Amino acid sequence: MSAASAIVDAYIGAHLIAEDAALAAALDHNAAEGLPPIDVSAAQGKMLQLYARMVGARRILEVGTLGGYSTIWLGRALPEDGQLVTLELEPHYAAVARANLARAGLDERCEVRVGPAVHSLGAMVAADEAPFDLVFIDADKPSNVAYLQAALMLTRPGSLIVVDNVVRDGRILDTASTDPSVLGTQALFDAVSKEPRLDATAIQTVGAKGWDGFLLARVLA
Repeated sequence: MSAASAIVDAYIGAHLIAEDAALAAALDHNAAEGLPPIDVSAAQGKMLQLYARMVGARRILEVGTLGGYSTIWLGRALPEDGQLVTLELEPHYAAVARANLARAGLDERCEVRVGPAVHSLGAMVAADEAPFDLVFIDADKPSNVAYLQAALMLTRPGSLIVVDNVVRDGRILDTASTDPSVLGTQALFDAVSKEPRLDATAIQTVGAKGWDGFLLARVLA
């Protein structure tokens, strides 16, 4: 199934997603610098970009930068005076991302902040930063609920929260799992289901990145 779905992803890309030197260079740079190949696919990146445009995002928050591939997709959805803040734990990954963003001409629009995301988010809440129109969460899964709680404090009614990797090859159904990533994702579903300020769903995906999915939540109040 994975081989066939990867071919379908290639078909989608060939028909709907233009070749892009900056994005290709970002992936090449990530590989050369030893970053794990866990970026979103091109089709998923384009989907995130369309989400940002559909909500008219002027401020975007990303939790989990890696090498900035998804950051480029999201940053290109912003108007010229828009801002994207992306949070990355690893200083080396952040340096690679900054170089990729500069190559894509987005370094003035996208700010990479380094350190544990929970701490960075706490500082943002304490500083009463302006609300974000879209939040993309794609970092360590055990902290998903903490990221969600911070996102609720950093958004406004009508904002969109997107969380990646919420199906995990179907392991989300394993009630006996001891995998911290599965447990963190199950806790995310539980938290969202009990949160009256969110209207949410989750969509399964299959493609070059395997069987996974995204959780989508609109902030109500």
